[in-house]
Amino acid sequence: MRLLAVGMCAAALVGVLAAPARAEAGGSSGLAAAGGLDTRSESGSGTGSGSGLGWALKGTGTDARFRGLAAVSRSTAWLSGSQGKVLRTVDGGRTWGDVSPPGAAGLELRDIEAFDARRAVALSIGEGEDSRVWRTEDGGAHWTEAFRNPDPRAFYDCLTFFDPAHGLAVSDPVDGKFRILSTADGGRSWRVLPNAGMPDALPGEAGFAASGQCLVSAGASDVWLATGGGASARVLHSADRGVTWSAADSTLPAGDPAKGVFGLAFRDRGHGLAVGGDYRTGEASPKAGAVSADAGRSWRPAGAPPPAYRSGVAWIPYTGAAALAVGPTGTDVTLDAGRTWRPLGTGSFDTVDCTPDLSCWAAGEKGRAARLEPGGRE
Repeated sequence: MRLLAVGMCAAALVGVLAAPARAEAGGSSGLAAAGGLDTRSESGSGTGSGSGLGWALKGTGTDARFRGLAAVSRSTAWLSGSQGKVLRTVDGGRTWGDVSPPGAAGLELRDIEAFDARRAVALSIGEGEDSRVWRTEDGGAHWTEAFRNPDPRAFYDCLTFFDPAHGLAVSDPVDGKFRILSTADGGRSWRVLPNAGMPDALPGEAGFAASGQCLVSAGASDVWLATGGGASARVLHSADRGVTWSAADSTLPAGDPAKGVFGLAFRDRGHGLAVGGDYRTGEASPKAGAVSADAGRSWRPAGAPPPAYRSGVAWIPYTGAAALAVGPTGTDVTLDAGRTWRPLGTGSFDTVDCTPDLSCWAAGEKGRAARLEPGGRE
């Protein structure tokens, strides 16, 4: 019965996304009736007006820029970002608690992965000791610094977890190859993996710490790494938790330090989405989306890509083909697994994440955080 209810909810979601301008009788969508997204907007940005789905802002009380987002459920989400900030909500964004790690002030916490309302792992970026990993088991009341990068040549960008025990983090190339950090105890301890199975990096190639999505995983052992800055914007894939890798050219813009793949999402080990472009304001980003159906071995351009640079992307669970992409100039939605995208909103966001209970969250500059709801207006 639970699977049936989830399937009904997913179908309702796709229906609302497919017809965002259609008025819903009584101001409530079939999605809400199926027990999915909350129709209420605590911020007043959306009113459940029946005008389709959109982002409803959830005031955070800070002006930090949140590029790290870990959505757990419709009620629980974690944000990480500038000023060393980590925020957590357990009431759907009505209130946010400042649960920032002590000693992180001034650092850029660009990625966070959460397993539930109590357990999370956060990554700060930067050269040398600015790259650190923190871990909490009590909702951010206490943090343990689990890793501090001792190598001034390394610059860690993103992290991902296969399960609550096994995870990886990635650094920009050191000695001509991307560096992979591994944990097998939930982030309590970390070790650098041998680089013999890592292809050589291209000149100028690096990862973008723009959305916490330059390193993503699916299943028990598959992981993908997004790159930019080189002659080709590539996606690297490992099927053995980061020991050996293969590289494939994407179709996204490349050939400049500001261009490349900025965000990845895989709904399973086969089907992936890539977004990116040129992050510079006002610069065109044609071909800003690509799709893969073979675990990232090959990529083809979206027939109708997002119209501008996008930094974050997320599949909507159980829909099979629906996903969201976000960036500073707006949000786009696909209902055909990334082949075509259309605008959903114009609000600025850097990252997006969706949960098994069909809640989608986004975060970005000036303390912006939002949840996708009927009547949302961002």
